[in-house]
Amino acid sequence: MTKLFSGVLLLGLLALTSGCANRATASLTPGADLSRIKSFYLIPGAEDKDNYLLIKANLEKRGYAVTTGPEMLPPYKSDAVVTYVDKWMWDITMYMLELTITFRDPTNNSPLAIGNSLHSSLTRKSPEEMVDEVLTNIFKTKAASQSEAK
Repeated sequence: MTKLFSGVLLLGLLALTSGCANRATASLTPGADLSRIKSFYLIPGAEDKDNYLLIKANLEKRGYAVTTGPEMLPPYKSDAVVTYVDKWMWDITMYMLELTITFRDPTNNSPLAIGNSLHSSLTRKSPEEMVDEVLTNIFKTKAASQSEAK
């Protein structure tokens, strides 16, 4: 009887915690120097309506010049190119499940930095908060890697 109760209790706890996933990461490509970046070229997602504006506003708030436009063949006339992928889910309302932002080299499109944020329904954040979380983590990673290099 106690084994049955323990099993039911364990399954119940697993069911309650399965909806609480969250993750926020960022990484720099070895040798990438984000301190030289003063301007970004932001490529809106093909299906995006307004999320690129959140990224643009956040970067401008941090003091960067940002232009937006379609994807082109390199080189871009900026210090870095920004691309992103946003994933949405339905749980009573639509919410952003995951956001990945990539800073790319304007001459060859290779990644310089990648940031990611994932929040399931129970830990969801607004799109503005997701953008801020990803960009903050990228720039914190930049600061940490520069202090390690000294």
